[in-house]
Amino acid sequence: MGQVTENNARSADQATENGAGGGRIAHIETEAARLAALAGDLSVPVPTCPGWTIADLITHVGRTHRWAVHVLRDQVREKIWSRQVPSGLAEGQSGDAAWLMEGAAELLDTLRTTDPELEVWTWGPDRRAAWWPRRMHFELVVHRVDAELALGLDPVVPAGVATDGVEEFLHNLPHAVWVTRSLAGLGMEGATIHLHASDGEGEWTITQGPTGKITWARGHAKGDAAVQGPVSELLLMIYGRRSPGDLTVHGDRELLDRWLAAVDF
Repeated sequence: MGQVTENNARSADQATENGAGGGRIAHIETEAARLAALAGDLSVPVPTCPGWTIADLITHVGRTHRWAVHVLRDQVREKIWSRQVPSGLAEGQSGDAAWLMEGAAELLDTLRTTDPELEVWTWGPDRRAAWWPRRMHFELVVHRVDAELALGLDPVVPAGVATDGVEEFLHNLPHAVWVTRSLAGLGMEGATIHLHASDGEGEWTITQGPTGKITWARGHAKGDAAVQGPVSELLLMIYGRRSPGDLTVHGDRELLDRWLAAVDF
């Protein structure tokens, strides 16, 4: 795969959004149903989200869906967070599978009927409605994985989805201020981390910049730390759902561990 910078990748990313919009919405529908099917015993602890149970996980995802619906339907252009949007739950009440699917249905209807070029608020770099389907897709993928791990199941993320997920994460990371604050405190400016998908699904080099922000490029390069493994495992690692010890690590393992701890969503 040739060298492509994060900035130059924008046109390719937009083409993906526009060309596969229906496919992404179908993925959201599938992932929501899969997560709801896992919401049987809501009291099960979720180790990858310390302090949470399945009930907390379902509540978080359902609130996130309602947040996206509110931003898109009301064409919100000022910063607003999910806790500021009514969820339909009483104070202290948790969501369940039916409540999750109700919000997912509303989200799907909203995504299908909203102009992707509509200007709305996002916490990422794109101020268009098209930003939301991709973000909601991977919100569901990662939390479905959380539920599966909690229940002792082996999660599967298709390689093509995982590749898109790695790039969605890197695309948004410089704009996640709660993460860049943590990265800024590491004193790692100029450090590089290379991700290499062993199943041929891509390579990426992340460079730590000033004020905690990152830049990234596609393609082969040498990093201060490098991680090799299936792209689905790389995705789960950057989200803190897999240990780098489960993959092949070269170079500065301590640097890698510190960086992963700082980017924990």
